[in-house]
Amino acid sequence: MNVVEFLKENDQVSKWLNIDVVEAKEGYVCTQMTVRKGMLNAAGVCHGGVIFSLSDYTFAIASNIYGNVALAISANINFANAAKEGDVLIAKAKELNRTRKLGIYVITVERESDNKLIAVFNGEVFIKSESILKR
Repeated sequence: MNVVEFLKENDQVSKWLNIDVVEAKEGYVCTQMTVRKGMLNAAGVCHGGVIFSLSDYTFAIASNIYGNVALAISANINFANAAKEGDVLIAKAKELNRTRKLGIYVITVERESDNKLIAVFNGEVFIKSESILKR
């Protein structure tokens, strides 16, 4: 079993959100998710926590894809535009820097239909020596 399969099988939040992995390789990951009614906030737009979770899962794949456990030590998100029910959101993670112990990533979330920027997520991980697959 590879890291992507392991995370898909064991990450319960990503299953609940129905996030699909489109592409995953060292340095780059692309995922997608469709906004459902149960993901909307009181204003009728996609809840920020859902967009954060999509970004965070994409971040997790990107940072753990090498096989070592990588755990977030910081993460933030900036929202640019709202997403609505039925929108397909595309999250793309890019590795900005990785050392033996730290990794820095940026994840952009766009609406598939018009490539409109929805959010930008930045995260940093601490990389452990243990394998993610032995958990």
